[in-house]
Formats: sequence, C-alpha cells, structure tokens
Amino acid sequence: QVQLVESGGGLVQAGGSLRLSCVASERTRTTYTMGWFRQAPGKEREFVAGISWSGGSTNYSDSVKGRFTISRDNAKKTVYLQMNSLKPEDSALYYCAVDMGVAVRTRAGLYDYWGQGTQVTVSS
Repeated sequence: QVQLVESGGGLVQAGGSLRLSCVASERTRTTYTMGWFRQAPGKEREFVAGISWSGGSTNYSDSVKGRFTISRDNAKKTVYLQMNSLKPEDSALYYCAVDMGVAVRTRAGLYDYWGQGTQVTVSS
C-alpha cells in the first residue's frame, strides 16, 4: 500500500513556472516507478512524465518535452515535476502515481497507486 500526496499547484501566467511535489508513504520498503499524469475537464487522463526508481530512466510526453523535468529524491520519498514555459493548455489537475513495475510506462491503467491531484491553472 502506497499513499501519495501532491502539492505545488496554483495559478500562474503563461510563460511562468511551477514545481509540483509528491510525497509517498509506504508500509514496506520497496522500489517503484513514479509518474505524473494530468486531466483537463472533458478530457482523458494523459501521461506527462515518468521516472524509474534509480532516476536513470525518464520519459516525457511530446507536449511537455523540453519544458518539464521530472526528478526524485528517494531518501525523501518525493518526486518532483519542474514545469517551465507554461502554456494555457497545460492547465489541468495533475496526479502523481506509482507503478510497482520497473519500466517507465505511459498507460494510466498500469499504475497501481494514485494521489488526489493538485490543480494547475495557466492564464493567458
């Protein structure tokens, strides 16, 4: 069982930056991949970025590549999403998720645990 709590969302102007954080708590020490997804009203949840346990493997959606950076600090059980050059189309509810597998996968259905989400709104 892994519980996830996201923070760092908010309202920002286009071109601005935000950093999201997600803290994980688990009863037994284990390794897992972590990812960020987002969902805008009326749209499906989509993959944003993912990172392996070691941090050596990352994956990004084409829409955020070059603007967003995912990182993790396993000692703090925290994953981060640094978001730069934000656009209005980045506005969504951002979710942190854990995949107990090894590979950095992009399908939401393959992730095992989810946080409640943090809202990001980018004004034009």
